[in-house]
Amino acid sequence: MAAAHWGRPVATLVVIAALGACTTPSPYDYTAFKQNRPASMLVLPPVNETPDVTATYGVLSQVTLPLAEAGYYVLPVSLMDETFRQNGLNDPAEIHDVSPRRLREIFGADAAVYIKVTQYGTGYRVIASETRVTAQARIVDLRTGQLLWQGGATASSSAATQSAWPGEPSGVSDVYPIRNRRGSTPTSSANERAGAGAT
Repeated sequence: MAAAHWGRPVATLVVIAALGACTTPSPYDYTAFKQNRPASMLVLPPVNETPDVTATYGVLSQVTLPLAEAGYYVLPVSLMDETFRQNGLNDPAEIHDVSPRRLREIFGADAAVYIKVTQYGTGYRVIASETRVTAQARIVDLRTGQLLWQGGATASSSAATQSAWPGEPSGVSDVYPIRNRRGSTPTSSANERAGAGAT
């Protein structure tokens, strides 16, 4: 009798889960990105909306390499950081408020990467812990001020909760959707290294 009582709700949940698994996200429209074809990128310090003070530079240190591996010239983080510091801008939120035209004049980059970190750090539960990083990003053309790309992703120590930027496969190393002029993704070499290291 108790089994019959729970049978209908469980069956409903199974059907809802199956239907949810059938939906696929629509692919991201890269038209603006392809038209503007940026060759150089300025990665701005991420805005930290978490209580962890290391989030800004923790995320910044992981973003530049995949872009550089994809064939983009990424302005050195130390140059960007020192230039803003010398001009009295130390807060990432203030740096994000600088106009694209002005960033272009100062750094000469084609595009800027704006990142906002909404989760960063480890959460502890009774018998387990999970490290999670969630960020939203956008790429803006500094020549025109046009939005070229935007998306968000979560990376977690729990592999089942990883999600990727729109239009890309899931996985921590697959969260950079930008394709370089050769048409490859910036993470293909990182994925190959990860696969080679696993054996």
